[in-house]
Amino acid sequence: MLVGLAGLAVAFVALPFVGLLQRAPWSGLPALLARPLVAEALGLSLSSALAATAISVVVGVPLAWVLARHDFPGRALVRALVTLPMVLPPVVGGAALLFALGRQGLVGRWLETQFGILLPFSTAGVVVAQTFVALPFLVVTVEAGLASGDPRYEDAAATLGASRWTAFRRVTLPLVAPSIVAGAVLCWARALGEFGATITFAGNLAGRTQTLPLAVFLALEDDRDAAIALSLVLVAVSLAVLVALRGRWFARL
Repeated sequence: MLVGLAGLAVAFVALPFVGLLQRAPWSGLPALLARPLVAEALGLSLSSALAATAISVVVGVPLAWVLARHDFPGRALVRALVTLPMVLPPVVGGAALLFALGRQGLVGRWLETQFGILLPFSTAGVVVAQTFVALPFLVVTVEAGLASGDPRYEDAAATLGASRWTAFRRVTLPLVAPSIVAGAVLCWARALGEFGATITFAGNLAGRTQTLPLAVFLALEDDRDAAIALSLVLVAVSLAVLVALRGRWFARL
């Protein structure tokens, strides 16, 4: 029975992709993929997702370490706040970003007047939106890796004279490296497929903020074949990266 239910779950996940492949315009696919729109959207999606992942790693790993290793007042609230974008509707997240970082936003007004930085409807805004929705995936994964690890290794390094930073860099990071890689992959995949927060905060400007998911949405209205072709590119890129990383890194998890 368990095997049957598992097979049902696999079929449920696989069926939409089978339908996509069945409707794909294979004969006209090269011409559709040769359009400049595809190259622009794909390039922007890959570069912005990588930037969002890099930012998430830089700030998310220390945050996961603090949540896993320190007991402080309000830790549960901080954890809930950090993971909120995982369950929040992306459009709501985009609206919240506008109210915070928009031209008249809480911080956005100060960024524009003091530094001339205007994030909404810009490529940087795409990265901000993707980071907002993808960061929790990295934090949750790395925190779980840290929580399952043995903190006595860090304590032993401290007794041998290592500073907190040295122990973190030389002991903690190598121990949770597989979790960091796994979290970064999940973060990248989530950023690559982000739609709601991006279109709300950064708009849908071709060559500037139009990522691949936004291009698919636009093409669905008037060019179904182009939408299917763009969807196939997104599925192929995501699947290729996930399979490649799993074969190289995840076997150790």
